[in-house]
Amino acid sequence: MNLLAIDTSADFCSVAACHGETLAFRHERAGQRQAEMILDVVESVLAELQLPLKDIGGIAYGAGPGSFTGLRVACGVTQGLALARGIGVVSIGTLLALAEEIEGKAADARVIACLDAHMGEVYHAAYRKTATGWDEVHAPGVYRPEGVPAVSGDGWVGCGSGFAAHEGQVAARYRNQLSSIHPDLVPTALAVLKLAVPRFAAGEVMDAAEAVPVYLREKVAFKAGGR
Repeated sequence: MNLLAIDTSADFCSVAACHGETLAFRHERAGQRQAEMILDVVESVLAELQLPLKDIGGIAYGAGPGSFTGLRVACGVTQGLALARGIGVVSIGTLLALAEEIEGKAADARVIACLDAHMGEVYHAAYRKTATGWDEVHAPGVYRPEGVPAVSGDGWVGCGSGFAAHEGQVAARYRNQLSSIHPDLVPTALAVLKLAVPRFAAGEVMDAAEAVPVYLREKVAFKAGGR
């Protein structure tokens, strides 16, 4: 199946595609120019594969959490391209995509994915890799850096900008449980694509109109207000 994947949850335009077994990938720093750049990056990736857009069978996107503006860009482009072609989409959480970025994972790899949410908070999730995929130890949530959920055992790998932005507060929460920290890792479209392939193969797709961002902070505010 020919697939396209898009992630603009961080300061990058990240696009990946597969044409059979062949992959193409672009990951370009964009800052505030994501909306301006994204279609050109999509075109460049598909041109590398000599794959016409009309031959794409599905689109995966990084749903969030992340930059509010960036998430809207990914969702809007995904919706527009998929609706025009009547194809399904797959939503991939960006914290899971961040965990997928860890290279050389053993079968039982354990990852704490943590992104800077600004306003003194972080987006956080914890995952364990098994022979069949990723198990969710802690679901994605938004926390003060000193209040991220506890995990059991050691040998965890920390990754993401949340470890860089809060001067060791997140790392200190886990004391000697972390075997390494990779603060510069960000979610990429290649990770989104890898996670989406088995879901497309299993028919776990949704209509393009359902491609919406996952903000987390709004969700927490909604619950806190009791509405």
